[in-house]
Amino acid sequence: MGRTKKVGIAGKYGPRYGLRVRRLAAEIEAGKVGRKKCPSCGFKAMKRTDTGIWRCFKCGSKFAGQAYRPPSVVREG
Repeated sequence: MGRTKKVGIAGKYGPRYGLRVRRLAAEIEAGKVGRKKCPSCGFKAMKRTDTGIWRCFKCGSKFAGQAYRPPSVVREG
């Protein structure tokens, strides 16, 4: 499946669905990949392991967050 430099990950949709929807989908899909900052230890070592499950590889913490975005609030206790 070819993707162009201009549309990125949304290139898989081709000309379908409209530009606005493809841009929104590209923003969401790009946000779920890569390493994020852990709210517990502060290192950039947290990855999405499953839908809504985020795991820090530095401190070993697991968090339940949104499906495509990591949790941002540190829980006490």
